[in-house]
Amino acid sequence: MNYSELYSQILAKKSYLCVGLDSDAELLPKCLSGAEYPVFEFNRQIIDATAGYTVCYKPNTSFYEAYGAHGWKQLEMTVQYIKKNYPEIFVIVDAKRGDIGNTAKRYAKAFFENMDADAVTVSPYMGSDAVSPFLEYPGKWAIILGLTSNESASDFELAGDPALYKQVLAKFSSESIDKAMFVVGATRPEMLAEVRKLCPEHFLLVPGVGAQGGDLKAVAKYGLNSHCGLLVNSSRGIIYASDGSDFAEAACKEASKLAAQMKETL
Repeated sequence: MNYSELYSQILAKKSYLCVGLDSDAELLPKCLSGAEYPVFEFNRQIIDATAGYTVCYKPNTSFYEAYGAHGWKQLEMTVQYIKKNYPEIFVIVDAKRGDIGNTAKRYAKAFFENMDADAVTVSPYMGSDAVSPFLEYPGKWAIILGLTSNESASDFELAGDPALYKQVLAKFSSESIDKAMFVVGATRPEMLAEVRKLCPEHFLLVPGVGAQGGDLKAVAKYGLNSHCGLLVNSSRGIIYASDGSDFAEAACKEASKLAAQMKETL
């Protein structure tokens, strides 16, 4: 999927919502306890309920890797389900991989060739050779950590002159807008103005709206560009809107609320 195709989906749905599938096996509704693949079944119902409002799904690999082969299989099943039933929806595997070149090539192969993800989140802190293998696949994206939403991000990302996150953005801002995005947390929306100076046209993946306290209107104010340029993620606020048998319906309601707010900002 390229930049124009992603933007077309945003225009068609009037939404730039990304639903994070941080699906914790320990937090699933009790009604799924008898399923052979409960995490996948949870994801499937969430996806079917929210697909009309989202342009992107983002499973976080940690919630699957924690359960070994059985968990990884459910991650693969989830990606395959989206690809088969909603091929127009962008799939980000949130893996935050970052290693030397030959290892990074294997990570890229795992997620792009074997899993067929559209994008992978990448940590750039070992340098450009940790990122470049992810940029070599046509139609695939590297989503590079820039300014994250966690509290201790200031330990390193805000240190230095210029700040380390600015050095990262400057280093990779010359990469094609069809291949590279940047992670910028919603809990620091005013800093999006500085981010936009360094990468005015690139898409930004913005986590932190919802349970982490990020404000959508502030993110839109500072982060939107002429082609939207935003994928705003909400995970817990949508997928855990209910812990009962109505979990999918509750997720649909929360997704529709966020999408309606996004429509107002476009």
